[in-house]
Amino acid sequence: MANRIVVDPVTRIEGHLRVEVEIKGGKVVDAYSSGTMVRGFELILKGRDPRDAWAFTERACGVCTTVHALASVRTVEDALKITVPPNAELIRNLMFCAQYMQDHVVHFYHLHALDWVDVVSALKADPKKTSELAQSISNYSKSSTGYFSDLQKKLTGFVNSGQLGIFANGYWGHSAFKLPAEANLMAVAHYLEALEWQKEMVKVHTIFGGKNPHPNYLVGGVPCSVNIDDANALNAERLAYVGTLFEQGREFIDQVYIPDLLAVASFYKEWGAVGGGLPNYMAYGDLPTNGYADVAKFKFPRGVILDRDLTKIHEIDGKNPQEVQEYIAHSWYEYSDGDKAGRHPWDGETKFNYTGPKPPYEQLNVKEKYSWLKTPRWKGHAMEVGPLARLLVAYGTGRKEVQDIVNGTLKKLDVPVAALFSTLGRTAARGLETQLIANWSKEFYDQLLANIKNGDTRMFNNEKWEPSTWPDEAKGVGMTEAPRGALAHWIVIKNQKIDNYQLVVPSTWNASPRDDKGQMSAYESALIGTPVANPEQPLEILRTIHSFDPCIACAVHLYDEKGTYVHQVQTF
Repeated sequence: MANRIVVDPVTRIEGHLRVEVEIKGGKVVDAYSSGTMVRGFELILKGRDPRDAWAFTERACGVCTTVHALASVRTVEDALKITVPPNAELIRNLMFCAQYMQDHVVHFYHLHALDWVDVVSALKADPKKTSELAQSISNYSKSSTGYFSDLQKKLTGFVNSGQLGIFANGYWGHSAFKLPAEANLMAVAHYLEALEWQKEMVKVHTIFGGKNPHPNYLVGGVPCSVNIDDANALNAERLAYVGTLFEQGREFIDQVYIPDLLAVASFYKEWGAVGGGLPNYMAYGDLPTNGYADVAKFKFPRGVILDRDLTKIHEIDGKNPQEVQEYIAHSWYEYSDGDKAGRHPWDGETKFNYTGPKPPYEQLNVKEKYSWLKTPRWKGHAMEVGPLARLLVAYGTGRKEVQDIVNGTLKKLDVPVAALFSTLGRTAARGLETQLIANWSKEFYDQLLANIKNGDTRMFNNEKWEPSTWPDEAKGVGMTEAPRGALAHWIVIKNQKIDNYQLVVPSTWNASPRDDKGQMSAYESALIGTPVANPEQPLEILRTIHSFDPCIACAVHLYDEKGTYVHQVQTF
């Protein structure tokens, strides 16, 4: 008989994801993923000026901030046929790169590494041996015996005080942890280093967009002007600082993140056969090098892989009503034409229909509706999106630099290509694309400087800025790649106002409930077969779900029907 267990909340970044699994014989035999909060941005945007949509949608998340703004301005630009200047595209690319570099490092160290690293074990480490280990895998400057000794003393103080602070509530001592004490101490030290570094990297957003989180964007370009001698503009000093930040970012990624990733992965190679899940992968692609319309020249290509066949990449058309559709058979919504119908986002509806239990509750009624996430499908197929999908599509498309870094990493770890389709592969893919993006950022930065030096300072195209120039009705789609995967916004503009607006986000693709045919989405599928040594401490479940970097929403409190605040933490 299967044993049903509940993991809620799942995410370390915010807690609106619930997973229920059935375990039999020490493995997961069934799984259900539930988004436990409702948003409603689509309703907020209706009737507003399309040029303002980015400022609302960007606040859908404070973590992968900027990406919703980018998708939003692109969907309006697509609807109104606006082309942005080359410099604006380059600055958007640089903000994209900075976001990825910061976000992926934060995910590895602060949201996922502690599924593999036993913090308390680090107390037993020999600082001298830790220093030797660190120096054997990298030439990072902070690798002395004294450095690790001081860090260990600080950590000991946390433990002896009975307050682990940011390391509280972990499953320390779990049988699934395999790293030696010295590797654990090194990882904890770099966890703290990454906390300091990440706040510097996002200064790129402040320079180009005025602030972080939620930097400013602009339909038709970017909201910054160039004047190399003006203290109030994007001047020579600020441009030089951007270059320094990217250089420091590449150094941290090359000397700390990637060596740590490979070191940790080498102890968990068996996870190259766990968590594969769906055989279908989708990427919208991004980082244009010849304008957003020239998809063929994106650094990240666009395409779909079916049945893990890397020899054939299928094209995507976001405007085709038969391709992307959202279903609600197991979601707390209703459509005017019934629960079994799929709707393309231009025809999307956001009508709430909550039929579930009131929190706190023991279990979901998974035979009925059980999530606030809709269920998107591409031509009826469930898809995985995210770093692994991006890397696989690029690999299958024949991008040599991607093939080289993937093949080189597989060789270093001595694992087969099949290991990519796994929890370990998903985690490794995120690191590899971070390294690629860090290198691409230099290309974009150098091109921006060259354009400015040659006298091109255009940042904004105001040709169709005035609503009087717009058609009575227009439709658009804006696609991008959030750190967590394929992201697109769809807009319908009527009489110069938003008539319909729909967001289909990465975690909707990955974390959604079953569709009307019973097909699982990525999270649910990936959990099948996952070993669970101790149902009371489901560390292995967290490993697989966290490999997707789940993020459902931010800054929402939960209240019961009497208005009493409810806060319950069951996992770290």
